[in-house]
Amino acid sequence: MNALRLRRAAVAVAAAAVLPLSLAACSDSGSDTRSEAGSEASTPVTQENAPSAGTDTAADAPFGPACASVPQDGAGSFDGMAKDPVATAASNNPALSTLVTAVKQAGLVDTLNNAQNITVFAPTNDAFAKIPKADLDKVLADKDMLTDILTYHVVGEKLTPKQLENGSFETLQKGMLTTKGSGEAYTVNDSSKVVCGNVPTANATVYIVDTVLMPK
Repeated sequence: MNALRLRRAAVAVAAAAVLPLSLAACSDSGSDTRSEAGSEASTPVTQENAPSAGTDTAADAPFGPACASVPQDGAGSFDGMAKDPVATAASNNPALSTLVTAVKQAGLVDTLNNAQNITVFAPTNDAFAKIPKADLDKVLADKDMLTDILTYHVVGEKLTPKQLENGSFETLQKGMLTTKGSGEAYTVNDSSKVVCGNVPTANATVYIVDTVLMPK
């Protein structure tokens, strides 16, 4: 009996010694887990790990049906035109080749390229094609008349689409032109439609139009 009691006492003492160690180990493990989870949950959101909100640049993008014909890359693309002054940028756009010829004929390349913060309403080749050939040849041969017409297409400030909704602007030719519209549909002088608008160049904003504007 004495021997049996001694064995039971020994087992009880051993269990009593082991139990606190086991509890301590469980406590430490849980503490580590909670500490790690708490550390992750409390990690501050920084610029590096924050989700990007994304900037809405749609309002600044070129718009209009003719924009689809602009080259996707190279000097004549929107990115390429944005790097060059306006007369140079226009020369890289095949749809504006007649305008570029007229600008060169009038000696306005440097004038347009050196101007700052201007808006150019740029007629397409099709716009010039609406003018009877005999009349167009006459205009191209008359530098003063040609200069008047071309500078009438230029406004001495950069115009946003919002400003075109109901605008009246003095041109470099000193005449006035008017604009109307909203969204992606604008007209100039009630006759010429913007077919590709808000095109950036290094020194100008370009609105490509489908009809040549004539000074009033």
